[in-house]
Amino acid sequence: MRNIKGIFPGVFTVGNMFCGFLSVLSSFDGEIVFAAWMIVLAAFFDALDGMVARFSKTASRFGVELDSFADLLSFGIAPAMLFYSLKLYPLGRWGWIVGFVFVMCGAFRLARFNLGLSKLNEKHPYMGLPIPSAAVTLVSYTLFCQEIWGVLRFPKALVTMIIAFSGLMVSGIEYETLPKFYLGDKKNKVKLIYVFIFIIALLINPRLVLFPFGLLYVLSGVVKGGYSLFHVEREEGMA
Repeated sequence: MRNIKGIFPGVFTVGNMFCGFLSVLSSFDGEIVFAAWMIVLAAFFDALDGMVARFSKTASRFGVELDSFADLLSFGIAPAMLFYSLKLYPLGRWGWIVGFVFVMCGAFRLARFNLGLSKLNEKHPYMGLPIPSAAVTLVSYTLFCQEIWGVLRFPKALVTMIIAFSGLMVSGIEYETLPKFYLGDKKNKVKLIYVFIFIIALLINPRLVLFPFGLLYVLSGVVKGGYSLFHVEREEGMA
């Protein structure tokens, strides 16, 4: 019975991988908006496979490794291809270097996550910006610009975010995990409220909501890390 239940998380993982593959093909064909949405859909499948594995208690080391391969395709290679075909290509050599750095940092982030995973069903703060969050925030910037201006605006800002997010993925900054479905813990309750607000806003206008909420999540780790560093230095100065 366990083997049968173990199939379900794998279905979502393959869905994640398939969306990443379609995104790469769409980038080659110049269908940038569709490629971006495929990466967003891949993130949806990625979130579901983890939740289903924990709920059904079928999490396995094989599933973790397969999920990482899917994530590298959908949130590393696919976004790099999208941005290279969109705005990095005119930069010449520097364009593909920026794209490769993003893929490399994403692979490093995934490998470090797998090595640091002690118990499969436990949830600890993420060390470094998760690669799905980095990818979705970046590609949603293109959707955000399309919704407001009809074209991608401020390409230098996009390149800056790609470089910054690459650094954050391999950093030691902690990021919050998705909440669990119980109200016994105050911190988890607050996280559930944020997720609920995000879902409602997403249903209203996903093109306008994805990027601001994604950027807010990215900045939350930076602010939290900066506050912790300042607090530690202040305590050491007072000692």
